Amino acid sequence: MAIKILSVDDEVDLELLLTQYFRRKIRKGEYEFFFAHNGLEALQVLLQHPDIDIILSDINMPEMDGLTMLTKINEMRNPALKCIMVSAYGDMDNIRHAMNNGAFDFATKPIDLDDLQITIDKAIEQIQYIRSAQKEHNQLVDIQGDLNVAKEIQHAILPHTFILKTPNADMVDIYASMNAAKDVGGDFYDFFMIDDEHLAFTMADVSGKGVPAAIFMAVSRTLIKATGMRGVSSDECMRIANDMLCGESVDSMFVTVFYGIYNLKTGEIDFTNAGHNPPYIMHNDGSVEALPVAGNIVLGAFEGLPFTPGKAKLEQGETLFMFTDGVTEAENIDHKQFGEPLLEETLRGLCGSESQKVVDAINEKVKDFAGDAPQSDDVTILTIRRR
Repeated sequence: MAIKILSVDDEVDLELLLTQYFRRKIRKGEYEFFFAHNGLEALQVLLQHPDIDIILSDINMPEMDGLTMLTKINEMRNPALKCIMVSAYGDMDNIRHAMNNGAFDFATKPIDLDDLQITIDKAIEQIQYIRSAQKEHNQLVDIQGDLNVAKEIQHAILPHTFILKTPNADMVDIYASMNAAKDVGGDFYDFFMIDDEHLAFTMADVSGKGVPAAIFMAVSRTLIKATGMRGVSSDECMRIANDMLCGESVDSMFVTVFYGIYNLKTGEIDFTNAGHNPPYIMHNDGSVEALPVAGNIVLGAFEGLPFTPGKAKLEQGETLFMFTDGVTEAENIDHKQFGEPLLEETLRGLCGSESQKVVDAINEKVKDFAGDAPQSDDVTILTIRRR
């Protein structure tokens, strides 16, 4: 595209001089000139051609001088529009005033056109740089808008109503939260009724961060839920989901998963831990017990592997506490991690509490521990308490 130059000068001879000197660039379509004879005419031309790149303006003109015009141009707040001011060499006070008020450069009369060419080239370089930066800024704004929508979608697909639609809903107290480190995260929790007595639940953490992790998170959640709704055992659900995820995995992404099926009437849990942090059972006597680790591999890494299930039971009043490593690996400004010992100590003081109180208390404890340190990982918690 041609660089558009507006020449503002009450000396009409300058128009002929510029068009003659830059005739080759005009013929090649590199430059396009516009002309005005005072500041008022220049502003009218700018209204008709707002994409003008460079203004070459005399300072001393009738009706509106160059300094007044420069003030009006500054009000347009267009950083890509460059003004080159022209005046007699002895008029240095006005030239200095123009430079202090935002002029890009200046030239003195009689104009040295070779020198003016160099000044115009410098202005073009600055214009191209600013426009490139503006383009990148607009792209970032668009990306941020897309991320905000993605964040809303991600939160929308996670359960936010913790009252189950089942005749046995009063037998369980469930609550969860997810705080992403970035706009979108790779952690997720889920729970759904298989039938009136059996509640399936998932706590998971996708490798990586940001948009790729969020997409893999959505795929993983959908596959696990679709498989779990069939009523298969926890280990069979993990086996099927793993084989399907291996076919979908890109860039060696994987997901750690704790998946369980909770019997609302008996408190029994059929669970399979696929490489995830072992959850805790918060007992009525104030003790905290981590569930055993079976040594199963993560989902999405290797196809055709079996998974070893486990069994547990919640007595009345006991709570199953599940979390992602964003809890225990949260760091403070001294790079000290929150860790399992502090988590267990905090959980012991919360035994017997309602699920929401447990989740809120752990989130607050992690936040207080981290202090001013930036959140480096998603923090996700899911609790199930037998009433």
